[in-house]
Amino acid sequence: MKDKGDGKFRALRIRVAGRVQGVWFRANTLKTAQDLRLDGWVRNMPDGAVEIHVQGDDNSVSRLLSWCYKGPSGARVDKVDYSEADEDASLRGFFIRY
Repeated sequence: MKDKGDGKFRALRIRVAGRVQGVWFRANTLKTAQDLRLDGWVRNMPDGAVEIHVQGDDNSVSRLLSWCYKGPSGARVDKVDYSEADEDASLRGFFIRY
């Protein structure tokens, strides 16, 4: 982790499996990440999972990761896998990837 000003920097790759497509998971991830002032992206995967790359303040990244275990109403999260990721310095803001 790099020190980025006030807090520790962290980047994660998160994979969420279950009933997570067609239940506004990406849109709610986008809003949550933007509220936490994180950079990254979220996208649907062909196997029905959702993949997230998130980076920013360690505390905020941890809060988004915790949110992923529940997701929005209507979602059923069966499994969350995550790993540390390399920083993508080109990312500014959070968005949905198609």
